[in-house]
Amino acid sequence: MRMTGRQIPSGTVLALILSVVPMQADASEVSAGINFGWLQAGTTTRLAVSPHAGISWRIKSDLLFGLRDLFSVVPPIQIGGAGVYNSTIVALGYSWENGDLSAGPSVAVYFMPACGRTMCGHVAGMAAGAHAQTNAYVAGPLGVSVSANVDWVGGRSLVLPGYVSVLVVAGPVLRWSVK
Repeated sequence: MRMTGRQIPSGTVLALILSVVPMQADASEVSAGINFGWLQAGTTTRLAVSPHAGISWRIKSDLLFGLRDLFSVVPPIQIGGAGVYNSTIVALGYSWENGDLSAGPSVAVYFMPACGRTMCGHVAGMAAGAHAQTNAYVAGPLGVSVSANVDWVGGRSLVLPGYVSVLVVAGPVLRWSVK
């Protein structure tokens, strides 16, 4: 007997996420930036350029709920070629006037070059993981963002039969607040 999984429509997932967001949040904030850093998948480390955007709500005076997207590009300047690694994050955190710190689960979709113990090649798939990010605003709405993602990649891949992927990036961020 063969069992198949049911797919949940993306509208249902979005409705579930939005139902968690309190309707009487103190303030909302939109942030966007571009980070630079390193992606480690398997035995090789690769340069990553990561534009990101997010929206967050202050639930109480300093408690934060956020949704973020981190789109990382592995430039084709390295052996193995180009790749992409997109993480969507739901986070809880702490905020203050000049910054915030948050963490939560992430889901990544990727197509990237990687090397395992015995071979190199492109890997593709989805990965579940965890994300942490801090933003420090040093000149009004302009600040610095540092984020880290840890995901389980590979699965049944011959190149990566199951590895942890680590992405650490930092760069400028800009925020817009609505109270």
